[in-house]
Amino acid sequence: MKHHAPTTPPIESLHQEVPRLSMTADAIAQDLVRYLLNHLGRDRYAGSDIYRYHAMVYAIRDRITERWRNTRRAYAESDCRRAYYLSMEYLMGRATQNTALNLDVEQEVREALHKYGLAWEDVVSEERDAGLGNGGLGRLAACFLDSCATLQLPVMGYGIRYEYGIFRQTIDKGHQHEEPDHWLAYGNPWELERPEHTRRVPFGGRTDFYRDAAGQYRARWVDTHDILAVPYDVPIPGYRNGTVNTLRLWKAAPTDEFDFAEFNEGDYAEAVASKNFAENISLVLYPNDKSENGKELRLRQQYFLASASLQDVLRRWQTHHEGFDTFADRNCFQLNDTHPTIAVPELMRLLMDDHAMGWDEAWAIVAKCMAYTNHTLLPEALERWPVSMFRSLLPRILDIIFEINARFLRQVANRWPGDHERQARMSIIEHGDDPHVRMAHLAIVSSFSINGVAALHTELLKAGLFRDFHELWPSRFNNKTNGVTQRRWLRACNPELSGLISERIGDGWVTNLPQLEKLRGHVEDPVFRARWRAVRQSNKARLAELVKAECKVDFPLDAMFDVQVKRIHEYKRQLLKILHVVHLYDRIKRGDVQNWTKRAVLIGGKAAPGYAIAKKVIKLANAVADVVNNDHAVGDRLRMVFLPDYNVSKMEIICPGTDLSEQISTAGKEASGTGNMKFMMNGSVTIGTLDGANIEIREEVGDENFFLFGLTAKEVEDRRPSYDPKAIIESDPDLRRVVELLRTGHFNPFEHGMFDDILASISDWGDHWMVAADFRAYVDAQERVGAAFQDHERWTRMSILNSAASGKFSTDRTMREYNRDIWRLAPVQPG
Repeated sequence: MKHHAPTTPPIESLHQEVPRLSMTADAIAQDLVRYLLNHLGRDRYAGSDIYRYHAMVYAIRDRITERWRNTRRAYAESDCRRAYYLSMEYLMGRATQNTALNLDVEQEVREALHKYGLAWEDVVSEERDAGLGNGGLGRLAACFLDSCATLQLPVMGYGIRYEYGIFRQTIDKGHQHEEPDHWLAYGNPWELERPEHTRRVPFGGRTDFYRDAAGQYRARWVDTHDILAVPYDVPIPGYRNGTVNTLRLWKAAPTDEFDFAEFNEGDYAEAVASKNFAENISLVLYPNDKSENGKELRLRQQYFLASASLQDVLRRWQTHHEGFDTFADRNCFQLNDTHPTIAVPELMRLLMDDHAMGWDEAWAIVAKCMAYTNHTLLPEALERWPVSMFRSLLPRILDIIFEINARFLRQVANRWPGDHERQARMSIIEHGDDPHVRMAHLAIVSSFSINGVAALHTELLKAGLFRDFHELWPSRFNNKTNGVTQRRWLRACNPELSGLISERIGDGWVTNLPQLEKLRGHVEDPVFRARWRAVRQSNKARLAELVKAECKVDFPLDAMFDVQVKRIHEYKRQLLKILHVVHLYDRIKRGDVQNWTKRAVLIGGKAAPGYAIAKKVIKLANAVADVVNNDHAVGDRLRMVFLPDYNVSKMEIICPGTDLSEQISTAGKEASGTGNMKFMMNGSVTIGTLDGANIEIREEVGDENFFLFGLTAKEVEDRRPSYDPKAIIESDPDLRRVVELLRTGHFNPFEHGMFDDILASISDWGDHWMVAADFRAYVDAQERVGAAFQDHERWTRMSILNSAASGKFSTDRTMREYNRDIWRLAPVQPG
């Protein structure tokens, strides 16, 4: 019998046959129940809101999917120039509220839940934070993606789908303990697995050189141990504009699930060894790299991300194009810090080995489409990998790096003949007994754009860390000051304040943050100031509830909420904040409480598992807090907590309720900072050094609305040769008493010597971070802060003006600048 072709339309036209889903509360409620009953197999007796949360997400995701398809199709049909953001970190936090806001369905979803007796807050709280990042780097990447979608820029993010995100921090007897953060324990309903786009990533093996059929000398990577990269796509909706971009996260999987023969022979552990080995790559964010195994796993992760992502881009390109003549004109890769820099030699490998290009042809493409963002001024934070490790794991990649370096050093030698010291400084390979690959140097040599992330940071890069490279290629260097997305960090996390703002100046600021400048016209309105204060008090009450729940400490609402939350690191100087608390405690105990300003101090952040001194600072914070909070003589004049397991969701409560934002890093060490911007946007007043983006914040808000203290970056370096912290401690009675309280074990009576290393770090070991040097200026600035806070009208004006001046610090502005100067993309409107 002859089979006739079906008369139904082809699969490509199905999108025209599917009606757009209704956005009404009734329609969403029907879909919610359908998913709960039919897809998840649960009913009203389901004991946990987790299933209701999943059903709600599926109902919302259905309404994104059509826009998602339309966006992908618009990009493909327009053959537009595209950018790809490669980052090892994406600190996404919770997606539901931000997605509902951008899709403009939050109220409808609330009503749909209410029909079944469910509260939005209860259901949304079931979502686990997607902790795929460690701090500002990952959170910045998440904000960037939000702004790119809102600006309708064809940008796709690539990262790793870590099974366990940044660790869950618990505090036991004052010490940080790390526990696995299995954020995927119940799955992630926002993601879509795309196994049809799985890529194969090689490791190990050797390089085989041969001549092809045309007699050309070529190389191939052989005898490799391959791992599969399976993509999971997460939608990134723009703000009410029909655009939904994509974040593609890679999960590692073995080429074979297990060895069946070994399993049948009873060697069960060995049978699944390759499976476990492969899956380790995407198992944990930031393995502890104090061990060689940890370092090796980290390098594997970086190559895994780069190779899978580049293969994916090339696959997509070849679907619509023949050859690579216009590839560099249509594609740009943004390397988010040094971690994805291995993408440079990998793209060379793919073009030469898989697509038969010669070196010059491949390099012409690579050098035109790679751009590098630097995020650190700390030399020790610039990644260096042992050549021996590269040779073992990535031999073909090492060959290419050596060739890039040889050609580059010839260029340096031509520019500065005979300057061998400069050649050694600039070389990608750091020679010696144990040679290393300098990843930052590789990124600079291979990128057409190198940018810092704050004005000071960029100038310090050009004058210091990368001076040689700036002298060679000055036009490649540029600044792109960081920002945050106001849609999450004001509109979503601070609904009362954003409602008050929109009532007064309209809601245009949600997509055009400089419109907050209009608030200046209302700062002298006493009614507006009173309402502003009331909203902030409400937010402080919400933060106080969080503190009470997490720390069992009461924060008086009439106290100044004095907050420092960020990754725990010596240069960020949580120690300076703690010493100030000890100073305040000492004043109270001595009866020096005239004109006292009540303070409730909150410190939060995670220390890297292998960073011993940072973990000791956490212990000190908890020890000081325990004494302060349990001393009846202190009363409610001073409270202090270390808030455990600081994350995005907690910051969404913290920044709306903060009075004083602590941005007190050693000048010249913080690249930018973004927490400072979130606090400012929500009306917090900043105390800070001239470091990172603090400089630009102060320029925008004015010196009278910013509490400045401390040495400048230049003064820090000028002072080092003759710096004597012991003499400073001895000459300052306040600091001497603080140090004496620590030295005599006042805060650790049963743990002798617990804080000796901390004391040594600010005295015997030279006080590298200038804590003692800045202590007096910091205390004096805090006195000015206290006096200002007691004047409620003055403080309210400062709060309003900080919000009004925050317009520059939106990632919308940052992304426009990246696009104007680096990516050169045309916005695309989905059909």
